[in-house]
Amino acid sequence: FLSVTEDLVRRRAEHNDCEIFSLEEISLHQQEIEKLEHLDKWCRDLKILYLQNNLIPKIENVGKLKKLEYLNVALNNIERIENLEGCEELKKLDLTANFIGELSSIETLKYNIHLNELFLVGNPCTEFEGYRQYVVATLHQLKCLDSKEIGRSERIQALQNYPEVKLKIREQEQAYRLKRAREKEEAQRRMQERKDKKENQMKSELEFDSPDSLQKKENHQAEGDREQETQRTAENDEEDRRFWEEPTPYTPESRLETHRYIEEKRRAKDNIRESKKREKPLQTLVTAEGKVLNVNVPKLDFSLKDDEVNNQIILDLAVYRHLDTSLLDVDVQPTYIRVLVKGKPFQIVLPEEVKPDSSSAKRSQTTGHLVVSMPKAKEIILAKPKVSTSVKHSDCNTPQKNARRDVQIEKLEVDPSKYSFPDVTKIIQEKDRIGQGPIRLQPEKITETKKSYVEFENDEDV
Repeated sequence: FLSVTEDLVRRRAEHNDCEIFSLEEISLHQQEIEKLEHLDKWCRDLKILYLQNNLIPKIENVGKLKKLEYLNVALNNIERIENLEGCEELKKLDLTANFIGELSSIETLKYNIHLNELFLVGNPCTEFEGYRQYVVATLHQLKCLDSKEIGRSERIQALQNYPEVKLKIREQEQAYRLKRAREKEEAQRRMQERKDKKENQMKSELEFDSPDSLQKKENHQAEGDREQETQRTAENDEEDRRFWEEPTPYTPESRLETHRYIEEKRRAKDNIRESKKREKPLQTLVTAEGKVLNVNVPKLDFSLKDDEVNNQIILDLAVYRHLDTSLLDVDVQPTYIRVLVKGKPFQIVLPEEVKPDSSSAKRSQTTGHLVVSMPKAKEIILAKPKVSTSVKHSDCNTPQKNARRDVQIEKLEVDPSKYSFPDVTKIIQEKDRIGQGPIRLQPEKITETKKSYVEFENDEDV
């Protein structure tokens, strides 16, 4: 059976930094717990305890929780109320949809003087005649029963009829007790039948795998496996149909049996899944001849870019944006790169040999992509573009002339008429050196007197 473990309590105590000693509230619902224990030793300061929708058959090991104010054990297999006298501060108790038939067990709640609310909806005892009157008259401190407030007049009337109602309740309890005994016998019989059937099934499987049948099995292995698988599937479907369609009383035993059946089926499916995983061949990344294959098991988009400017190859792998980087494993080799994404391999052969030691892998902060930069092993020296000082001609034959010039062997004697090189001596044009250098070195400026017009008179004095 499953019980309350320390690991479970710590995992459910995340809101308290996984500390359980000072824990005041914890929710252990839907954990398939079958035995309630340890909480009274580990969590003495508990005030609120949620244990609904488990398989707890008995209230126990909570009597030392002196500060407990709210206990929720709805949807369990509890048949009587007990062991709550020590919960001195208990104010609310939820026992919805259990199997409480011993209604007189509520008398143990008299000692919980602060108990204000009690929920018994969905229990067999609520079908007893005089159920509500009996509870109201027994528990004077109650203010609300099954989400309905208890009025003053209702309490007075219940107290007046208490002796008669109590006698009726005792008789109905006795009848329910006999009914439960029959249900337990029926459940025991059903369990024995299932056990015998399972043993017979195991014997037949052992006979099928006996040495006598091994030879036949080897001869018709493939066909036999398919037939056996089909037969087992049909038998399982028929068993499921019978189990779910067969009418059974709603009892703690039937609820536990249903849980066991579901758990057994789930375990069988897990075993089949594990066996299929083991049978599944491993993904071939490198052939026996040593050839590296291109593989994309995670089915991710990618791009492989040849960055000639920086002499490197860049891989951009579109991994999921919110994928934790710890789930990525990058392995760069000289001729290929392999990336494991959650264990699934992505592998691609590189177009050129790279340097693994100088490679770097980064995650994009915007897209989450994995970017791997891999420098090439062969370094390429790129020539700087030549700045030509010659005058460009629009003649379409110029490239051909230049190509022809590169092919020919140049000699010391260059024929100026053959090549159209610019005259470097005439690049800078001569200008008048007036205003430059010492005055005495400057050449005298000779100004010519322009011929005047006919009407012009030259006046020396002006």
